[in-house]
Amino acid sequence: MADSLPLRFKGAPGSPYTRKMLAVLRYRRLPYEFLIGDQATDLGLPEPKVALLPTFYLPGDDGKLRAVVDSTPLIRRFEDEFPGRSVVPADPVLAFLDYLLEDYADEWLTKAMFHYRWYFQADIDKAGTILPIWRGISEPAEKLARAKQFISERQIQRLYVVGSNDVTAPVIEDSYRRFLALFDAVLQHQPFLFGHRPASADFGVYAQLTQLAKFDPTPAAICLEEAPRVHAWTDLVDDLSGNPAADDAWMARDRAAEVLGGLLEEVGRVYVPALVANAAAMAAGEDAFETTIDGCRWTQPSFPYQAKCLAWIRARFQALDGADREAVRSLLEGTGCEPLMEPGA
Repeated sequence: MADSLPLRFKGAPGSPYTRKMLAVLRYRRLPYEFLIGDQATDLGLPEPKVALLPTFYLPGDDGKLRAVVDSTPLIRRFEDEFPGRSVVPADPVLAFLDYLLEDYADEWLTKAMFHYRWYFQADIDKAGTILPIWRGISEPAEKLARAKQFISERQIQRLYVVGSNDVTAPVIEDSYRRFLALFDAVLQHQPFLFGHRPASADFGVYAQLTQLAKFDPTPAAICLEEAPRVHAWTDLVDDLSGNPAADDAWMARDRAAEVLGGLLEEVGRVYVPALVANAAAMAAGEDAFETTIDGCRWTQPSFPYQAKCLAWIRARFQALDGADREAVRSLLEGTGCEPLMEPGA
């Protein structure tokens, strides 16, 4: 809807999902106003039910502004409201894989981002110092020092929420390194996951890499050493407004197994077991779950949102027509992603 432009939202440079939406809007050439710090409060804008970044201020059915969060449905809402330069592949099979890989980036790669930022001292020191300054560039040093201590202590105490601890650390770190190698291999075929124009999954991956590859010292050093191509790619995705977004720039579905097979196996190796165990715990009313991921014990609190993620993926698979559903089934067979194709609530 043109009357909702420019899109107004608040966020922060240290929020991967903020960076995700900024890059999407630049690529799609949608005008926006980006609010930082207390600007949204000063403007009297509404608060979301759950305080997450980025927060968009969009008209509801009654015309009143609503505070709206969650990048994946926002991207698809904007697809419906603003035509052109789509970030969802036209082929339904590729569109399903795009949704799956975006979810993996949003919900699994973010574990690596949070883990590295608040598990290693160099990363704690940098994030604890810079994050408060982003919110108040002119704040006095004493106030920023107090904020550093508060933020660092709070976030370190919350590592358990994403499953990060001394037992699971090798699983997270090994998975990050495998991802870098696998994504580097994709980039040797083509500049984006689904061809020569970016899809929503590219922006999901980019979002986490703005922190992992570019900000936090420990994972950034790993990326620069082991996958410099991925390090450079992250800079390029900051602003893709010049990409021509040609209709024929999406790859053919018959190349999906060759290009994306390794990444899909990684999704099945680490993310799918977590999704399935979490959903089972939620269904049983349990507040935590334990499972085995990559041969190691994994335990973390149950997370209602990720139970929804599994349900949404399964619903999208079931919504495919028969031929497309079989094409996806063939692509995912043997990757460990088979539980995603089971009917679910």
